[in-house]
Amino acid sequence: MTYTIKQFADMFDTTEHTIRYYTDIQLLPCQRDSQNRRIFDEHAVHWMQTISCLKQCGTPLKDIQEYCRLCQLEETEENLYARYQIILRQRSAAYKKAAEAQATVAFIDKKVKHYEEIFSHRLSDKLPPKQPAGREDESTL
Repeated sequence: MTYTIKQFADMFDTTEHTIRYYTDIQLLPCQRDSQNRRIFDEHAVHWMQTISCLKQCGTPLKDIQEYCRLCQLEETEENLYARYQIILRQRSAAYKKAAEAQATVAFIDKKVKHYEEIFSHRLSDKLPPKQPAGREDESTL
């Protein structure tokens, strides 16, 4: 199966401009049809999944380019180790983002519980007296 640039961009929730840029810098493989339009196959889907995952971890573009370059080389022990090091760094970044997301969810869950207690009349819905500047009570936020 092949995809147009629009289909491909939609598949990855990105812009056609981004996809063109990735192909122009040879980060993302593509083929050309008889009218010289970019078309993408399942091989490109795999590459874009990798690129998207690394981007979501906050990987700098130069590191994504290096990882992709290494993936296209012969699989020597040195090459595999270099790829492994990039993935280890990104795993660490992904765990950090996951911990931050968990902390955010915990905070939001606390706020949801607070409002549910107000709605069920287990907690007063009246705001407490205003605190002096710089000392706001978090329960009123």
